[in-house]
Amino acid sequence: MSITSSNKQLPLKHPAPLIMNLLFTCLLAACQSLPTAEKAELWDEAKFAQLPAETLQIQPAADSDQLTHETMPEVAVELQTVIASMQEPLPEGLWERMTGAYSLTIPDNVRITREFDWYQNHAQYLERIQERAAPFLYFILDEIEKRDMPTEIALLPAVESAFRPFAYSPGRAAGMWQFIPGTGRQFGLKQNWWYDGRRDAVSSTRAALDYLVSLSRQFDGDWELALAAYNSGAGTVRRAISRNQKKGKPVDFWSLELPDETSAYVPRLLALARIFRDAGELGIDLLEIPDEPYFTTVDIQSQLDLALAAEMADITLDELYLLNAGFNRWATDPDGPHQLTLPIDREARFTEQLAALPPEKRLSWTRYKIKSGDALSTIARRFDTTTELLRDVNKLNGNSIRAGRHLLIPVASKSLDQYALTQTQRKSAIQNRQRKGQKVHYRVKTGDSLWTIARAHKVSYKKLAAWNGMAPGDPLKTGQKLVIWVKPTSSKGKVSMIDLQPSAIQSRLHYKVRPGDSLSRIAERFKVSVNDLKRWNTLDDKYLRPGQSLNLYVDVTEQTL
Repeated sequence: MSITSSNKQLPLKHPAPLIMNLLFTCLLAACQSLPTAEKAELWDEAKFAQLPAETLQIQPAADSDQLTHETMPEVAVELQTVIASMQEPLPEGLWERMTGAYSLTIPDNVRITREFDWYQNHAQYLERIQERAAPFLYFILDEIEKRDMPTEIALLPAVESAFRPFAYSPGRAAGMWQFIPGTGRQFGLKQNWWYDGRRDAVSSTRAALDYLVSLSRQFDGDWELALAAYNSGAGTVRRAISRNQKKGKPVDFWSLELPDETSAYVPRLLALARIFRDAGELGIDLLEIPDEPYFTTVDIQSQLDLALAAEMADITLDELYLLNAGFNRWATDPDGPHQLTLPIDREARFTEQLAALPPEKRLSWTRYKIKSGDALSTIARRFDTTTELLRDVNKLNGNSIRAGRHLLIPVASKSLDQYALTQTQRKSAIQNRQRKGQKVHYRVKTGDSLWTIARAHKVSYKKLAAWNGMAPGDPLKTGQKLVIWVKPTSSKGKVSMIDLQPSAIQSRLHYKVRPGDSLSRIAERFKVSVNDLKRWNTLDDKYLRPGQSLNLYVDVTEQTL
């Protein structure tokens, strides 16, 4: 059987929703001669009273000359079967799931319009945040739904950090959700030399949503005020409310006098929510993100070299770091968390290989002979580990060590510059970025601060912090290396030796290449970078010849020559 409308024959087997309406209209029109009792058995007229009237012709089946009183029950049964199948929910994508459950009001407000226009004019930015969000958005939305929160909040990391897990702000906020150190610790995010939970996608998401729920309760379920408090602090919002109450003014978000950043913060989220809700009407293409988990979390039980973990999962080391941005170094934290986030399709391979890996092979080890003048702290720094771990591995009660004895030291399985997304390498990449001016290397002395160093070199302390991947409020450590970009002192624009040497107190060495040497091995041995080796020796490739002479500028206090 089929129906005809505007001379087009439509099969009954899989009708679209519009055809369903037409079928019922047709059935109503064709059955007017049926007794009322029999009509009631076929359908409930009241249920379909709002269906649009259409002029249709019902085409008889091939083995029937016409529809009769006797054949109508068969037609009704077929229609009921079709309707039942069409009542099953259609599959939806992640964007539809998110925007279909919006619960915040998006008012007609000039602040929202301003942010909305900016997003519309920056299509490439919208593409970037979608690409960065893709691995994490399902998990975030799932956690939001568990807490019965507005689904618009799934877009908050776009406002906070553009979904960058390694984002770090001048206010010392880190990660996708931009936790400052104190608030991070308050919500259980561990922060130490090995690990920073503020950048861990799983832990920081749960902490951020728990924080937002607590703020919502403080402000009687007002999510706009809760979001404002997430940005500027609950105290700032409460003081703004108190000021308006004393003046007899409204105390909703739009009526409060808040810091400029906070005044734009909520409108920015609402504008972004509208962009994704109305993307089709606006002509914006959305990245197709499946409504299914991208990653899973695996219990690894103890410390593990991340390069080895990437090999076992058959993914790149950079991919592993992007999913596990909380790990600062070349291995997981020896004291935990002992969880590793992996693409869900790599879990089986990884767990199988991990189960077959002997415990002593989880890390690489070296046996180091203690020299006169060595300190446990300098040895730890030299091998990119901590004194605590060295004490634990070597069963030491304190920091006292004796020359001539040996230490067992865990070391990275690859050269450190290959762990490109560790905290050290990310900071090095920022420091090595080419900028205007002449590059000066500076080693921090006792009593130094960013402000005093910046004033001595006639630069902005905020820029000095940015050049070194720091926030202006970050503390300095004696011996820490900084880069400073100053105005060139040479009228001919020649690079001075201070630009070549990592520090004014470092020494120049001549090194003769030995058989089996590589740039990465030499760099690791002398605690310098491969890029510096190339720059100091104007090397165009990475291949070396035995006997070749290299210039190195090294800190002699860190060498074990």
